[in-house]
Amino acid sequence: MSDWSGVSEFVAVAETESFTAAAKRLGISTAQVSRQISALEERLSAKLFYRTTRKVSVTEVGGIYYQHCRQVMDGLADAERAISNLQSTPKGKLKI
Repeated sequence: MSDWSGVSEFVAVAETESFTAAAKRLGISTAQVSRQISALEERLSAKLFYRTTRKVSVTEVGGIYYQHCRQVMDGLADAERAISNLQSTPKGKLKI
């Protein structure tokens, strides 16, 4: 079984290029985002971001990982929409 922890935080940081903006987008603390990213990098044994005091940017490895994660997250969103649409479609017989 895969461990998904840190993936949404990683995608948010990659898209916003900021730990603070990612935390605001996700509604969690910046420290939590940082901890999740650090744990993810440790689990993958790869550095995903270049960090300076002024800028966060994705490494080459991080860019490849982002592309795969983005596809997975888009697929999950599509699956949730499909299920939601099934639940909102009227079913059964209508008697007038």
